[in-house]
Amino acid sequence: MMLKVGESTVATESIQETLVERGARYGSFDAHAMITQNIKKAMVDSKNWSSLPDYMKESLDMVAHKIGRILNGDPYYDDSWVDIVGYSQLVVNILKDRGDKWVIKRNS
Repeated sequence: MMLKVGESTVATESIQETLVERGARYGSFDAHAMITQNIKKAMVDSKNWSSLPDYMKESLDMVAHKIGRILNGDPYYDDSWVDIVGYSQLVVNILKDRGDKWVIKRNS
């Protein structure tokens, strides 16, 4: 069976194969979702969340997603750990490029 996605047509069999591969690596999607959403709820409930710029929130959301995968799936899969570093580094790069107050305060 074929599935139309935008301008592309994808075989539903290949989608199922990908889902099986991801499930083997990261565990069941529903368990991952529960873990990740609980992490995100804790972040949103923190005192600083509402004052963070979108790029920090997005980085933290992606880190929560990767932590959820680690806790629910294969914790020895280094790609998840590397991704956490990458999303954190993106924030550091923006802070340095923009001279946000945290970097100015930290370096003075």
